[in-house]
Amino acid sequence: MGKETPVGILLTNLGTPDTPNCPGLRRYLGEFLWDRRVVDVPRPIWWLILNLIIVNFRSPRSAALYRKVWTEEGSPLLAIGRRQQKSLQTKLDATHPGGFKVELAMRYGNPSIAAGMQALEQAGCKRVLVLPLYPQYSSSTTASTFDAVAEALKAGRNMPELRFVRQYYQDPAYIKALAASIREDIIENGQPEKLLFSFHGIPQRYHTTGDPYPDECHATAALLAAELNIPNDAWMLTFQSRFGREPWMQPYTDKTLEALPAEGVRNVAIACPGFSADCLETLEEIAMENGDIFAEHGGKSYRYIPALNDRDDHIQALAGIVRHHCQGWLD
Repeated sequence: MGKETPVGILLTNLGTPDTPNCPGLRRYLGEFLWDRRVVDVPRPIWWLILNLIIVNFRSPRSAALYRKVWTEEGSPLLAIGRRQQKSLQTKLDATHPGGFKVELAMRYGNPSIAAGMQALEQAGCKRVLVLPLYPQYSSSTTASTFDAVAEALKAGRNMPELRFVRQYYQDPAYIKALAASIREDIIENGQPEKLLFSFHGIPQRYHTTGDPYPDECHATAALLAAELNIPNDAWMLTFQSRFGREPWMQPYTDKTLEALPAEGVRNVAIACPGFSADCLETLEEIAMENGDIFAEHGGKSYRYIPALNDRDDHIQALAGIVRHHCQGWLD
């Protein structure tokens, strides 16, 4: 590592509205759903659908959902992200004092990726590692982050030396941290009849045309089940958070929870290994909405196992990923 300036670490996640109300959601959804990596409908048609229908009709409902999980610190994703940033900085400082500068940025909303890159530039970082907190690669998340970093760099004459973490879905320390969090839950709450691993979905068409995300989700789930030493019939992988009318990756989490009680499964625990921090999709959709679905169809016991968030073993895994990708930049 250069002794004169620190290596910049841009820690990124998806994003969050600034406020849990209609104006905040209109801004956030407008930015998020306009990204071609997320929705690839032709622009003129999509502009009309997005701005005249979706933003107007979806904002009030989304705002109400965000208010259910909003905290005194604000958005859960942003509050947790701040803790992850601080903890990762501390962990890296322990082995390389002054060698790293960690900044947090969001792909959509604030703090923006452009602001994060500017902060690293102002800190004198001539080398930057971008670490999107998406363990599994997808064009709609990881590649979109790359697009935003490239866009942010267009404004300047100079640019730092860049490295980019594409994925870490099979990183041993990440898998062990996931397994430890699930073991702790089972010790405290008992062994469920079925353990679900729910990942954010993508349109099936995206996978068909080359996005490897579902394959990496399956690989993570298999590695996690092996680490936990649980038989194949004791767990299953599902996909959540579908949007629109076209088919998304299956099986769907909500439909699976509807069907399990009729199959005799009344006790379920669910974890979301693709989410590095709790957010609307885990705290409201999984913990609340899907729990209600399971109960309404005859389920008796349902619990959500929190994301890794700023657990020490998670931060240690992220620090290991940083050090690995900074080889050659270290003394």
